[in-house]
Amino acid sequence: MSGQESVRRLAARRTILGAGLAAGFSGLLGPVLAGCAPVARSGVITVAGGEPGGFYLEFAELLAASLQLHGVAESSVVKATGGSLDNIGHLLSGRATLAVALADAASGQVKGGGAAAGNIVALGKVYENYVHALVRKDSGIRSINDLAGRTAGVGRQGSGTSQIAPRILEVAELGESSSGDGSGKSATMVDLGLNDGLRALIGGGIDALFWSGGVPTAAIAAAHRKAGLALLDLSATLPALRQRYGSFYDKVLVPEDSYAGMPAVWTVGVANLLLCRGDLDASTVRRTVELLVGNAGELIPQSSVGVQFLSPESLINTADVPLHPDAAAAYRELHG
Repeated sequence: MSGQESVRRLAARRTILGAGLAAGFSGLLGPVLAGCAPVARSGVITVAGGEPGGFYLEFAELLAASLQLHGVAESSVVKATGGSLDNIGHLLSGRATLAVALADAASGQVKGGGAAAGNIVALGKVYENYVHALVRKDSGIRSINDLAGRTAGVGRQGSGTSQIAPRILEVAELGESSSGDGSGKSATMVDLGLNDGLRALIGGGIDALFWSGGVPTAAIAAAHRKAGLALLDLSATLPALRQRYGSFYDKVLVPEDSYAGMPAVWTVGVANLLLCRGDLDASTVRRTVELLVGNAGELIPQSSVGVQFLSPESLINTADVPLHPDAAAAYRELHG
């Protein structure tokens, strides 16, 4: 399917936006986007997404199609990656123009004093990510405490999950440091991403799989239909997470039937940011911001039941990852 065909189909789909978004900004942004049409387009924009079957990659594909359709780029390319940390590496090396990343992972890189400090900035907060702690429905595992002595996949190296999952196990006193007394209280952590992890979970190679992504995540929905999965409530870990690692983390609800037949489950949420390098040109930055606001309906996957932040009031809340200066200026012009 071409980018244009994809976006035309998406235009007819149900969208879940902030209250008043369409009414408040459709009239404003129509002239703005039309006025930008004569601006020279960027050549090729590469969007770093995530693993196949995950929400990052799906969003990246929609964004790339929209960038090309509306003339922000002559062409746009989507890159499948390992996730947040991998994406930041792609930005720093120049292999990607735009990238999605979890706010906690991005903040750690920006504040860490390394190459990302001063070089990686945000275009906006776009989605809520939901930490999935998945187990087989017939496993007998009912809470995170039941993972003591078990094996858990904690994300592919380079992913945001590989940062947050060990933190969750640590504050639940199931981290690697809990194994020193020989009690078997710790969980054994293995580096497995979404697709390899689901295969291992269904096949019995691991007892649990952590994944941070949108709701529903397509690959998880397919695995659940095949084998029957369950989600663990992670909300009890939230106070310690926030105290130890900062206010990136929120209590969020995976709605009932997000995955067929699953009850509603509370879990940990962390925002997903759209990032770029600080030297990205002003025209591309401004026109991308205008797309995020004025064409938000094109950027929401068909199956999404989770929270989107595609309104100016929410997009600007990028925690301690600074907005690109031209993005901040664009939001001021759009929202005051």
